[in-house]
Amino acid sequence: MSERIYNTMKSVGVGNLVMGILFIVAGVAGGVIMIISGGKLLKKKSEILF
Repeated sequence: MSERIYNTMKSVGVGNLVMGILFIVAGVAGGVIMIISGGKLLKKKSEILF
């Protein structure tokens, strides 16, 4: 009985760890894309008309 609970908790823990790593990678990638986009906007600031 307790071995089944242990295996279930282990698989849930591994799943949470993998999901956390994926969210960190996605956040870093999104941040890099936003920094690059902002740099492009600053570079072409004089060409932008409102």
